[in-house]
Order: sequence, then C-alpha cells, then structure tokens
Amino acid sequence: MTVSKFWRNIPQYYNLIGKKCPECNSYYFPPRDVCSQCGNHKLEEHKFDGRGEIVTFTIIRTPLMDPEGEVIDIHAQTIPYILAIVKLEEGPKLTAEIVDCEIDEVKIGKEVGAVFRKIVEKGPHGVIQYGYKFKLVR
Repeated sequence: MTVSKFWRNIPQYYNLIGKKCPECNSYYFPPRDVCSQCGNHKLEEHKFDGRGEIVTFTIIRTPLMDPEGEVIDIHAQTIPYILAIVKLEEGPKLTAEIVDCEIDEVKIGKEVGAVFRKIVEKGPHGVIQYGYKFKLVR
C-alpha cells in the first residue's frame, strides 16, 4: 500500500470507522457508499466500538517467501502469529491479527477487543504504519 493511500484510510485503520445505513441498520467495514441490503446511497459514518468474537482463525508458522527464497512476510520476526476472522458486535467481519496471548488461548467464540498496534515498518528508517489488531478480552 502506498503512503498516500494509507494516510487517506487513517480513520478506518486507526479508529475502525465504517458506515451505517439509517434505513435498514446495516453496518459496513470497510466503509462503502451504497447499502447492499436496501440500496440506500446516504450511509452515515459509524465508529465501531471494537468488540467482537473470533469466528475462525489460523496460525501462521512459516513466513511468506518470494521465488528466490527471500522472506517477504511483514510478520517474519513474529512467527508464529495468529490471523483471525473477527465478527464485530455490530455485525461486520474482518481479518485481523490476534496479539498479546499464547496460541493455545485462542479459541473460536472467544471475545476480543481492538487495540492500536504497529502493523509494519518499511526498513530501519522507513515509514511505520499503525492500525488495529485484536486481543482476547479476559
């Protein structure tokens, strides 16, 4: 993702800002311009509270590599890591990393809450991108 595109999407990445349809009460994340349920074109901005539950998850144990064998996974230093589909309380589902827990603690149906974390750093002197991840609610 380019830096300019990242900065345009800051409300989404930093604050879980999506959209809500005032006609049928459907919620969308990422935001969209037209309600897929009723066709309304006047969706309202909505800040999700960041609470939800794990629908499914996977544990990544091997970093992604290019054809030459070079590691290109932005999480290569944190292998293994957990990726999950999280269903927010308002309804939308999103893919996110689960952090601050042991792998064996993660279960389908566990409650999670959004946290603000570093997503990627482009080299030792590059741009650092932040955004949401989730952690278990204890």
